[in-house]
Amino acid sequence: MFSKFHRKRYNDTVAGLVEKKIKSTRVHRGSAVDFYQDVVRLPDGRRAIRDYMKHPGAVTVVPFLNKKEILILRQHRYPVGKTILEIPAGKIDPNESPLTCAKRELLEETGYWPRKIKRIFSFWPTPAFATETMHIYMAWNLVYKEPDREEDEFLEPFPIKFSKVVDLIKTGKIQDAKSVIAILTIKTFNLNPYQ
Repeated sequence: MFSKFHRKRYNDTVAGLVEKKIKSTRVHRGSAVDFYQDVVRLPDGRRAIRDYMKHPGAVTVVPFLNKKEILILRQHRYPVGKTILEIPAGKIDPNESPLTCAKRELLEETGYWPRKIKRIFSFWPTPAFATETMHIYMAWNLVYKEPDREEDEFLEPFPIKFSKVVDLIKTGKIQDAKSVIAILTIKTFNLNPYQ
């Protein structure tokens, strides 16, 4: 770990990188996120503009059906103009915990309720222009109920071997960042709950 001397030097260095908000303006209020333009003071005293999206945070879940299979979704994503493969995910509602959101999204999108669920870690998908924190979970011992999708949500869940999903990532057939990060983390650190 850092010595007292190095910790002070590190903190002084970090302090020399901080940008301070002078003014914040919401430039667009969206149905799911808001967009802002802030004026900031740079560490050297100059001013700069920072455009970013305020996002309430989201979760993503790797649902294990058994030791070898998970559920993934086929879903059209309008911004990229493609139907893609991804794991279940969704935006955190106001006053909702990430864990509650993970369970809700899994049920809504797949019809499965997790008897066991574990947080793997959290990350910032795009820290240069969004406040979003993404929380990754894995779920297992699933009980099928019924999907409870939102009115504008059209997707197709299907089972697939975990090893096949890894191959789809390697060949570029899965490009969704949250799915790639979650799947490769589970594989790399041997986190399969059935092992």
